[in-house]
Amino acid sequence: MGSRNSRIETVNVGADIFDKLRQITVADAYNTDVDVVLFNGDCNDLLKNIPSNSVDLIITSPPYNIGKKYEKKTSLASYLKDIEPVIAELVRVLAGTGSLCWQVGNYVQKGEVFPLDIYFYEIFKRFDLKLRNRIIWRFNHGLHCKKRFSGRYETILWFTKGDEYVFNLDPVRVPAKYPGKRHFKGTKKGQLSGNPLGKNPSDIWDVVKQDWEDEVWDIPNVKANHPEKTEHPCQFPVELVQRCILALTDPEGIVLDPYCGVGSTVIGALQHNQKAVAAEQDSIYVAITRERIQKFAQGELPLRPLGKPIHQPTGKERIAQLPLEWK
Repeated sequence: MGSRNSRIETVNVGADIFDKLRQITVADAYNTDVDVVLFNGDCNDLLKNIPSNSVDLIITSPPYNIGKKYEKKTSLASYLKDIEPVIAELVRVLAGTGSLCWQVGNYVQKGEVFPLDIYFYEIFKRFDLKLRNRIIWRFNHGLHCKKRFSGRYETILWFTKGDEYVFNLDPVRVPAKYPGKRHFKGTKKGQLSGNPLGKNPSDIWDVVKQDWEDEVWDIPNVKANHPEKTEHPCQFPVELVQRCILALTDPEGIVLDPYCGVGSTVIGALQHNQKAVAAEQDSIYVAITRERIQKFAQGELPLRPLGKPIHQPTGKERIAQLPLEWK
């Protein structure tokens, strides 16, 4: 059912991959008849209007309590206590066969690291969710630390509500290292042992190499030279969303992000014909999300293709040369 107070708009028409005219409808309050619900406000106010057991996938990256402009830094205990009611609502709206992907990094105080995924795990278990994977997302760029090793990974906790859940491996397979490998014994001796579509990407999402001479694939974090970069300081890439959607939803599902930032989850959902429900308190980020939706509808949104090889330096680039001062 739609909300009587919901404002619905149709984003400018563009072309999709089939070169047909496409329209994307956007509402600012919960409404089941639109492509995107983009709520500007506290996610609790949105969640209370969503029916129980109605969302197929929840994927989000909550504030890390590190003092970014969109959050108020507080004690770790207070931070976790404030988010727990949100988690309770997320569990309520999640479908029985659905998945919840909670992407977090570390909270750092006075140089000491507090791994947020470990703290959140205890909360999710209190709601009887079942952890299917603790996914390590590794990337190559970030701040350089002086008194500890530089952090180059974050984690995605993938929970399900029950034992019967959606998991589609084929759409997210990656190239096999030895595609010609065969069974060496048993009834299948001599037969190919791999899958022609590739192998399971595993629970470490970073690098796939076939040979020393091949290029490397990964999901880079969104820094200054990333085509998707906006003014959001902790934006996560659409590729990360895509892999979760492809593996953990069936067609025409509903994807929810209670902390949507500049809408990476929304764009990922639209790419794969899913409905998106999202909340964001910062009106500037909501405006950026609307702009990104419009550009997507027009086929003009810069996006990094899923599985694209990352740049491999040739050694000839000026910045790759050994500085004269170091020789």
